[in-house]
Amino acid sequence: MKQGLTEGTSFELPDADIEFQESFLGASEANRLFKKLEATIAWSQHRVRIFGRDYPCPRLSAWYGDASATYRYSGQTLEPKCWTAELLDLKNRVSEHCAAELNSVLLNLYRDGSDGMGWHSDDEPELGPEPLIASISAGETRKFRMRHRKRKDLPARSWSLTPGSLFIMRGPTQRYWQHEVPKTKRVIHPRINLTFRMVRAV
Repeated sequence: MKQGLTEGTSFELPDADIEFQESFLGASEANRLFKKLEATIAWSQHRVRIFGRDYPCPRLSAWYGDASATYRYSGQTLEPKCWTAELLDLKNRVSEHCAAELNSVLLNLYRDGSDGMGWHSDDEPELGPEPLIASISAGETRKFRMRHRKRKDLPARSWSLTPGSLFIMRGPTQRYWQHEVPKTKRVIHPRINLTFRMVRAV
């Protein structure tokens, strides 16, 4: 398992391969990125299916990538929009850093503390048995939590994903761990999260 790359940050998680770099983007670049994406991305409120019923997602989202990167989750099918210059540049930089091929990105806009992401794993068949999920944050700092899917003796772990940070999950992580962005009652500013991945035909 890789250790956190930021000085003073380390963690041990069984059945996981995780990397955390707190300053993948500089503060000014992360701020410019947030403003650009908030204004130009084609945001929409997707719906998810839970126990046979459809609900609006508590956040805005967008799916961009190669034309072949069709993604299916929670009862919906997402056809990718064409890469923007900013997204393509970020994708290439993340791909080089991870030494891995990437062809798509899911963007989530958390408008305030009442927006969040519930417990889940990114384990859709299109992502393969050991997917790489590389997450860049911009805007407000939000808490990111993980819990083991089977070992109840392990406590949930959490990190503060600051603007410009890069959080990577590799290998068996999605098979054994779930993650969430919990809601908060604090009055906070918006946050944009970009999760780069490789979608394959199944």
